[in-house]
Amino acid sequence: MLFLLIGFVAGILSGLFGIGGGIVIVPALILLADFQQKRATGTSLAALLLPVGALGAWVYWKDGNIDLKAAGFIALGLAIGVFFGAKLVQQVDETWMRRGFAVFLALVAVKVWVG
Repeated sequence: MLFLLIGFVAGILSGLFGIGGGIVIVPALILLADFQQKRATGTSLAALLLPVGALGAWVYWKDGNIDLKAAGFIALGLAIGVFFGAKLVQQVDETWMRRGFAVFLALVAVKVWVG
């Protein structure tokens, strides 16, 4: 369920801000699912495999740094979340979007920096 939620939130934020899912997925896997950096990165690439990352995911797969179950649920959450995020953003003021995105990036940066 955690992995589905990570994918869903990444999908909503992708729909709202046009960001790549990895900016959410990798830190979430590290901070919430206790993944190591390589496993989080590999799993994120696997979740985004169809649209991006096939060659990178293959390299991570060879070294055992992909959790396929987590990647599958994240991909499902992304597909659902991006739909709702894109719908939601149509009702949001552009200034709020810009400021919200800046705050989101700053919070992620601080959390990743501090650990």
